[in-house]
Amino acid sequence: MNFNYSEEQSLISDSLGKLLSDGCSQAARRSLITEEQDYDPEIWSALGELGMLGLPIAEAHAGVGGTAVDTMVAAVEFGRHLSLEPFTASVVLGGGALQLAGTEDQKNALLPCIADGSKRAAVGFLEPDSRFDLARVATRAEPDGDVYRVSGRKTAVIGAPSADILIVSARTSGNVADPEGLSLFLVRPDASGVKLKPYRFADGRTGADIVLENVHVAALDILGPKDKAADFIEHIADLGTAALCAEGLGALEKIIAMTTEYLKVRTQFGRPIGEFQALQHQLAEMMIDFEHAKSLVFEAAMTADNPDAHIRKKAVSAAKVYLGDRGRIVCQNAIQMHGGIGMTDEYELGDHVKRAMVVEKAFGDTDHHLERYAHQMA
Repeated sequence: MNFNYSEEQSLISDSLGKLLSDGCSQAARRSLITEEQDYDPEIWSALGELGMLGLPIAEAHAGVGGTAVDTMVAAVEFGRHLSLEPFTASVVLGGGALQLAGTEDQKNALLPCIADGSKRAAVGFLEPDSRFDLARVATRAEPDGDVYRVSGRKTAVIGAPSADILIVSARTSGNVADPEGLSLFLVRPDASGVKLKPYRFADGRTGADIVLENVHVAALDILGPKDKAADFIEHIADLGTAALCAEGLGALEKIIAMTTEYLKVRTQFGRPIGEFQALQHQLAEMMIDFEHAKSLVFEAAMTADNPDAHIRKKAVSAAKVYLGDRGRIVCQNAIQMHGGIGMTDEYELGDHVKRAMVVEKAFGDTDHHLERYAHQMA
């Protein structure tokens, strides 16, 4: 597999790296959290000007027309610099939902706003009792004339507190666990009956639980075919999962770089601890794990746009499982080799570990994706 970026992808990586290294320091992130801001408006505006917010959006809708691999290149940088900006939530998940399921009118109205950053989207698929099963949806949408009344709950919705557009799954027919009978709806966060319960994930990004109580949604705001949204939902989630895996890869790369540097400067018994063979072997294993993870994340990105669900699910779940399993071990070893300082809140290593841990849980943990991978192999 060729791991070299193309000229355009190198430009994406370099441009984002410079922007985020200047604006996403640990002090800047913690200042945003202290001031209860969801993201830095200046960085968000700069991302729009650079074209990053339109990266996977078609040129016909004011985007760049990039692939999921181009998105991966950007997501690695967001993970490496621990950006709080809702790129994955709005651009990858929200933009992906509109591109895959939206009508031309919906795309023309909303995708240019996503691409220039003037509107942000968030996608709510998971529910409190779903256990990561995207087809297990208790939220219901009942027809009432030319509108639907939507009631239910969504949980762990990344980027919801700052979203201007909510895209939620709801059942328009069938039983709770039936893959058939699912539809997607565009919901305004300020609509009557919509309640957000915001919070921060461990890595500092914002999310929310959403309560929908008799929310009136126009029939024109159904995204995609009624009762037939299950395949769209799976594909949208896979796009987001592939991007989140790339974020996790960026975080792991930084963790290994910090550990390598620490082994060079920390001395014990009159010499750098990096000269001790046991630590050299441990670091070598971490780097091998990273390279394996890199190949799987690249494969997930290369298949994320693929309409063949079998190929796509297998690749995305393989990356998620490996990152969840070996990524956790890399994080544990990094903390162990740092000793006491690795446990302190002031040291940035812990921030990167938290990003990796949040990625491991988002859109299905290791056990969930291991089971999904087994189903695809069967």
